Amino acid sequence: MGKSTGERMAVATALVRSSFLVNAVYAASAREYGLTPQQGQLLCVLMMRPIGMGELGGMLGLAKSSLTGLVDRTARRGLVRREPDPDDARAVRVALTEAGVALADDFYTETCRRIEDLPAGFTAAERADLVELLGRVVEENDVPEVFMDEP
Repeated sequence: MGKSTGERMAVATALVRSSFLVNAVYAASAREYGLTPQQGQLLCVLMMRPIGMGELGGMLGLAKSSLTGLVDRTARRGLVRREPDPDDARAVRVALTEAGVALADDFYTETCRRIEDLPAGFTAAERADLVELLGRVVEENDVPEVFMDEP
């Protein structure tokens, strides 16, 4: 599969390459569900709760116009809807529709399964170490909650 020269990758190389690997798995899964990777992210983020446009833009790292387009396209598919924000009459939140909940659940479950398979050759102890170390990287940095342990 990869090089087995016994040489270790630098941390940056390993993290960047693993990011590309996870993104490729995520994109392939999204395509199979008829989604763009960005729509997949949107659905996964909204599994937790309806979210205001401002917060959603920050979580997904999108400018207002890009986020509006993403929400519009996903709403046209009947997967999300805009609703009034109960805390701010001027604002709207984005929420999953019934169809969006079903698709998000299926997409999330399958994508998690595929990503969980990436370190299939690891022992249970190695997997635990990987979770511990990557968990610390995530906790020590400002990472949006796109995926969570229990949807």
